Amino acid sequence: MKYLFRFFLLFVLALIATVVWWLAPRGGPAEQQKMLADSYMAASLDTVEPIQPLPAPPNLPPERVALGERLFRDKRFSADNSLACISCHDLTQGGDDGKRVSLGIGGALGGINAPTVFNSGLSFVQFWDGRAASLEEQAAGPIHNPQELGSSWAEVLARLSLDAEIVAAFKGAYSDGLTAKNIADAIASFERTLLTRNSRFDRYLLGNKSALTAQEIEGYQLFRKLGCTSCHQGALLGGNMYQKFGVLGDYFAGRQPSKADLGRYNVTGRAEDKHVFKVPSLRNIALTAPYFHDGSVDSLAEAVVIMGRYQLGRELAETDVQALVAFLQSLTGEWQGVPLK
Repeated sequence: MKYLFRFFLLFVLALIATVVWWLAPRGGPAEQQKMLADSYMAASLDTVEPIQPLPAPPNLPPERVALGERLFRDKRFSADNSLACISCHDLTQGGDDGKRVSLGIGGALGGINAPTVFNSGLSFVQFWDGRAASLEEQAAGPIHNPQELGSSWAEVLARLSLDAEIVAAFKGAYSDGLTAKNIADAIASFERTLLTRNSRFDRYLLGNKSALTAQEIEGYQLFRKLGCTSCHQGALLGGNMYQKFGVLGDYFAGRQPSKADLGRYNVTGRAEDKHVFKVPSLRNIALTAPYFHDGSVDSLAEAVVIMGRYQLGRELAETDVQALVAFLQSLTGEWQGVPLK
């Protein structure tokens, strides 16, 4: 309840700041963004913490979680038995695959950068364009995508039904046994446990003020002062709203936008949703290069510069970039009690 109240208060403050920004009578983008940041900070500094520690994993039926993990690693979900969920969401590499775009069956190139699966259960929608409302709905996407697993529920069910051990596991976990719905539920149950708690930043939020260096604290203060928390807040530092890529500058100028570049427009068909994406979580961001939906940037420092330019209307000083990167590196957490690397 405490975190819910804080999130609601933060939402109200961000809404007020956004209204102030849009109603600014004069001034260029940089001046407007400064007004946004200043109004946000004046309202929120010392009154609300925009970021919360990750919560404990949900209490889910262990037999379903275990089954979901098994399915997450099962290559029978791909048409040629070559790939599994873990192929693009490697739990030893930040929950993604480290590629600009993923490789599907037969070496097919995907159309967009694979997001991390870690902490995805806390995201308000799934995929960059938000076309899936839940992890269960998301599970069906790669299975049916010809550039990814290139299969179907019918094909997957036929294969798994020949495995007596899998069939028995489903009967033990679900009253109606092996079904497409239960496959999606089991995978989603496992994914909801993939919370990377106990980052140094979370320890800082929980009262251990020595958990961060002076530069990392400076970076966090700057993160707030610049208005980054207008989009990157809550437990995920993102993952709870949509935003245009290029609020204060045209990121796509000089190039022919791909289908992936159109973002949310591909779902809604509304012109105002062009180049709008789900705001990504910044959890474990130091481990999930390359960055952005197009996987075009390998360096976290360069990604910070680009965000400053196109989302904040600012050319960030090198010292500020270094401080922000230091802060972002403190967001790397642990999984199964082991720090991610």
